[in-house]
Amino acid sequence: MPEPTRKRVTDIGPPHYEQFLPPAIKENYGKWLYHEFVKPGVLMHVSESGAKLFTVRAGGSRLMSIQKIRMICDLADKYCGGYLRFTSRHNIEFMFTDPTQIDPLIADLAKIGHPVGGTGRSITSIVHTQGWVHCHSAATDASGIVKSVMDGVIEHFTHSDLPAKCRIALACCLNMCGAVHCSDIAILGIHRRPPKIDHANLKKTCEIPNVSASCPTAAIRPGTVDGMPSVVVEEDRCMFCANCYTVCPSMKLNDPLNDGVSIWVGGKVSNARHEPMFSKLAIPYLPNNPPRWPEVTDAIINIINVWKGHARKNERLGEWIERIGWPRFFQMTGIQFEKLHIDDFKHAGLTFKRSAHLMF
Repeated sequence: MPEPTRKRVTDIGPPHYEQFLPPAIKENYGKWLYHEFVKPGVLMHVSESGAKLFTVRAGGSRLMSIQKIRMICDLADKYCGGYLRFTSRHNIEFMFTDPTQIDPLIADLAKIGHPVGGTGRSITSIVHTQGWVHCHSAATDASGIVKSVMDGVIEHFTHSDLPAKCRIALACCLNMCGAVHCSDIAILGIHRRPPKIDHANLKKTCEIPNVSASCPTAAIRPGTVDGMPSVVVEEDRCMFCANCYTVCPSMKLNDPLNDGVSIWVGGKVSNARHEPMFSKLAIPYLPNNPPRWPEVTDAIINIINVWKGHARKNERLGEWIERIGWPRFFQMTGIQFEKLHIDDFKHAGLTFKRSAHLMF
């Protein structure tokens, strides 16, 4: 009689997700009938078997200390049998089957500084990129702006008081490691000047053919400066992507005087009621003003308040703008219309397929 087949265990690739599922989820996998919002930050999923799973969502942050992570794990051990998960928007979710654990867990989370919310018609945690803390091409900070903005809109995280859900994202430069192309409100760091070339050291630190090849718009070409081999940048072609700086530290793009922040609105991924939409420019430039970025925070609070006061129930920000028209949006929010709002990039937004519906 042949031996039973065994799963071969290797260290190649990620482990199977099934081994990390809480028992209640594993037992009812594929059997969930519906879910309800018990209160802001608390979900209840009901299975075909009648089993109920409660999820408490707490706001987290992208960067945490080991000490804070251990505090969170201690709460998971206390309430959830050691199971928890981090969402793609840096929220922390605790899952358990005993409803009497909900309020004590929320109280313990408040003690260590984590509010509960972000479900239903609310703002959830802001997904963001590295910013000045790590990225060499960042035009603005990430964690600092996110902290400042969330402090200003925290009541919309802890309460489901908006017309629909609102997703905010931040990318610290136009390479867009964050989901700013499809968020209700997007914060995008922008460079406004081409790289500053250190001609004296470029030949010593960089390979000129690689520098030229790194530019996606062919804005860099070999040249001679003061009799020394170097490169020349055609400024009209530069898109401020920092690809050249990635391969050549003598072409620094960061500029404290001219770097700043732009605000984009109207994007979404959802197919409900309307196919997905791309974010569009609302505010071309706001200055970097650390540590609290008041101009950025005030601009976002203003957009949210106007949308909240005039949108219909379940109407996303982009859907509301599409209904009232962009001229009316600029009038109601008090945002100045500028020439930079005119989209002259041909064959882009009108021709990209954004929905999951395929029709031939």
